[in-house]
Amino acid sequence: MPDSRFLVGFAGGAAAVLALFGVTTELVTTTESTTTLDAYDTVLVDGHKALAPNIVAGRVESLYHPLPWVGTKVRVSCPTGLKAVEGARIVCTGRRGDGTSVDVPVRVVRVSGARLTWSFER
Repeated sequence: MPDSRFLVGFAGGAAAVLALFGVTTELVTTTESTTTLDAYDTVLVDGHKALAPNIVAGRVESLYHPLPWVGTKVRVSCPTGLKAVEGARIVCTGRRGDGTSVDVPVRVVRVSGARLTWSFER
């Protein structure tokens, strides 16, 4: 019969590794981003400053599949810029390697001066 101290230590170590794995996954898998609207990243959409579609698409693409066990690898394109207006929404398209596509809703969470905070759904 194995020593009970060994089993307790083994179980505690395994629990610690799982907790660290979960915390790391949570920290790396964010779907929110804050971007500064500057001369390089800004376009006009309906008379409003907006984050350029290629910037939104690139950031979503990099965050959509940050770890092998989270999300699916996709190539993202966005139809227009994301207006710097709280609540503004666009739907980008993610194309998987097998050719199928997935809608990626994107929305503005808050606007503070030249900083735009936005999120997407995975």
